[in-house]
Order: sequence, then C-alpha cells, then structure tokens
Amino acid sequence: MTARIFLKLIAVVVCLAGVALFTADVLASRVAEHYLLTHLTSALEGKARVLANDHAGLPLEQEKIHQLARVAEARLTVAASDGRVLAESEADPASMENHLSRPEFQAAFQGRSGSDTRSSRTIGIDFLYVAVPMEPGPKPRYALRLAMPLKAVNDDIHSIRARIWESVLIAFLPAVIIAAFLARRIAGRLSTVIAYAGELANGNFQARLPLITGGDIGVLSQKLNETGSKLEGTVQQLQTEHAQLDRLERVRRDFVINVSHELRTPLASIQGYAETLIDGALYDEKNNLRFLNIIRHNAERLTGLTADLLTLSRLELRTKEFRFASFHTDELLGGVVDTIRPIAARKNITIQQNEAEPGSEQALSEVFCDSEAFYQVVSNLLDNAVKYTPLNGTIAAGFQPLVKPDGALMIEFFVRDTGMGIPAEDQSRLFERFYRVDKARSRELGGTGLGLAIVKHLVRAHGGDVRVESELGRGSTFFFTLPVDDIGIPAQAPASDAIV
Repeated sequence: MTARIFLKLIAVVVCLAGVALFTADVLASRVAEHYLLTHLTSALEGKARVLANDHAGLPLEQEKIHQLARVAEARLTVAASDGRVLAESEADPASMENHLSRPEFQAAFQGRSGSDTRSSRTIGIDFLYVAVPMEPGPKPRYALRLAMPLKAVNDDIHSIRARIWESVLIAFLPAVIIAAFLARRIAGRLSTVIAYAGELANGNFQARLPLITGGDIGVLSQKLNETGSKLEGTVQQLQTEHAQLDRLERVRRDFVINVSHELRTPLASIQGYAETLIDGALYDEKNNLRFLNIIRHNAERLTGLTADLLTLSRLELRTKEFRFASFHTDELLGGVVDTIRPIAARKNITIQQNEAEPGSEQALSEVFCDSEAFYQVVSNLLDNAVKYTPLNGTIAAGFQPLVKPDGALMIEFFVRDTGMGIPAEDQSRLFERFYRVDKARSRELGGTGLGLAIVKHLVRAHGGDVRVESELGRGSTFFFTLPVDDIGIPAQAPASDAIV
C-alpha cells in the first residue's frame, strides 16, 4: 500500500513539474521572441537610417544595391511614394508588385519608421521588414527597406528554449529528490492511517494508531484515535446493555415461571380442599376443621407471597419511600430481637444479642437508616435462622463498627445460626429471587423464596452491602452493613442493581 501511495504522489509531482516546465517554456519563448524581434527591429532601423542618409540621391545602380545589402546583411528594397519598387537586392524590381499597401512603407511615406513580420510573396520566406523615409519631411518621395529572414530569430529562440529546459531540469532535480523523500514519508503515514481505518471498518475498535506528530496527518491520526476510543466505549456500552437486557429477559422469564409455580401449589391445595368440603366433607367432623386449616395455611402463604412480591416490586421500581433518621444501634437491634424471641421459643431456640456495655463507645453508636426497613431486614434474617436451626439450637445477633477502604464509617450487623449450613456452590445465588438450596424443605417451612432478595435490595438502598459465610454442618452467618452518617441516600430505593 505504501508503494502505491508513493507512486501516486510521485506521479502528481512529475505532472506538476511537467506543467511548470511547459508553462515556463511558453512564457520564456514569448519573452525571448519579443526581445529578439525588438532588438533586431532596432538594429535594422539603425542600419536603414544610415543607408538612407548616406544614399539619399537616386537612382542607385543595381550593383550598388547588392553591395549595400551585403554590408547591411539584409535584403534591401527601395520604393517610390506611389508604391513602385525602384531597387531590390534579391529580385527584379520590374517584376515585383506595387508595395504601397505594405504596412512598413505606409509608415515610411508618412515620415516615420515602420516594421512588420510576414511571409514574402516574392520568395516565400518569413521576414522582418523595417522601412525608413529617405528624405526628411512628412511626405518623402522615397523609402528604404531592410528585411531579414526570421529563421535566424527562430533558431535563436530554439537555442534559448533548449538552455531554459536544461536549466529548469537541473533546478528541478533537487526539488524532485526532496519531493520523493516527502512523498515517501507522507505515503508511510497515509498507509498507517488507511490501515487503521481498515481495522475500524473490520470492528477492531481496540486498535490504536502509533503517535504521529505534526501536520494535518498528525491531527487526523489523533482524531481517528479519539474516534476509535469512543467507538470502543460505545460498543462496550452496547454490549453491556445487551447483556443486561438478556439477563433481564432471563430474569423475567424465570420470574414468571417461579411465580406461576409458587402460586400453583397453594392455589391447587385451596381449590382441592374447598371442592372436597363442598362435596360433603364439610359435615365430616373428623376432617372438616383440618381441611379448613389447610386452606387457611395456603391462603396465608399466598398473602405472604403477594406482600413480598409487592415489596420487591416497589424496591425495583424505586417507588418505595424511606424515612431516614439516626437511631441508637443497640436499641434498634434489640427491638427486632425481642419480637422474634417468642417464635424461637416454640422450638426451644435461644436468641442471644451481643449487647454492648452501658456507656461504652459501641453502646452509644448510631446508625442512619429507615427503622421499618431495618426491622424487615433483621426479622427476615432471624426468621430464616429460626426455620433452619434445629431444636434447642442457638442464634446470635450483634453488630460492630466497620471502616470501609474509602474511609466511610459503617455498622456491620450479623445474624449467626447453628443450622445445617449452606453449600459453597449455592452461596453466590442465595440472594436471588425464588432461589432455594433445599426446595422441598423450604416449601415445607413456608418460605416464599423472596426474603433474602428483599434483604439485599433494602440494604443496598441504604448504601450498604450484604454477604454470607457458611460451612456445612456448622451453621451460617449473614452480614449486612449500614452507614453511621447521612451519605446522601435518596428517599427512594435506587434501581441501579440488576433485578435478580
């Protein structure tokens, strides 16, 4: 590609040089011709005036005419005022036509010198004619004319043109060498730019042009690099958005499937037992209350599922309003623990709160949050801990100060149980909607599969994060963080996270 561009540039330079040489040749030829004719006309006029002054008396003998023509090195003609040729150095005067119409003689018979260039009708050669009056006064009777062939002038012009061509070619040789050097350099740069444009056209937006400094090509390369960088960013953004759309589509599809599945089981149970009661079991004293309790239990499951779906929907659509304020951390956590203790007591499970010593820095710590959201987060975590902790087990709840890498002050809360634990491969998906480690046991315990997803969204809406640490057979610990101070959290839950 570089060689092709180089040859094109050299061809352009050669064409321009040829045009310049041709123009110079035409202009120089015209200038030289004008200069030579002017100079020759002046010389012939001088000779003619000398001859006219020295030989004013007529008639001149033919031999004398030939002698004077040889001295003047020109053709000599003498004519009368009526146009008759009286003497001629190279032809018979008697056989020559009347010369009164000749421009040079017309000027001479008016008392001034005249000149003209034309082909001779007598001998058929191009001549320069110069005529002068042989007598003083406005109307002389005789005029003398000298003529010189233009061949000599043309030969001189050709000689001058040849020297001009030689000089210009010698002058243009360094210019051509410099142009070739510049053309090769420009061709290399253009080849690089064109190759990069080809990379962009092929979709390689990560490619970059090497640094080209100076000139318009340097500016072009900089702009192309900027264009490539912007295209790369745009493509990456589009790819990210496409991946997010694919993920959202999968989430939507899974959501529809999961909701349909979750609704189908309690609805089928309600419908089945309701039909059984209608068919006569209503009067069966042994089973009617049991069937009604089953219907009520499944209705409660539907109510809980609907409530969780509405909560999650408000969070994702940023329609849930928060009322942020500062609360004493120990008191806020203790209030939630106290409401869950009666539920845990049914399984003889002990909930221990790691209370801070009165007056200590930890006891006086505060957390900036929405109290209702905090209650929902902690109660969900405690409720799960109660469900998956065996009889006579222990659950611990507490908090500790935490400083993030960026210097932000946070409070890290934890809920630790002594249940069966969670497999490592399931921990990364634990906070997804409807994701259950043990689906059969989860439904048996009455879970909706949305509790931990709601926890994640509520915590992130506060500017915090949530995680889990677990080991099979040794229980699980759930952690979440909340800010100590107001960090400018909006009053509505952000929907920046993907819906999962």
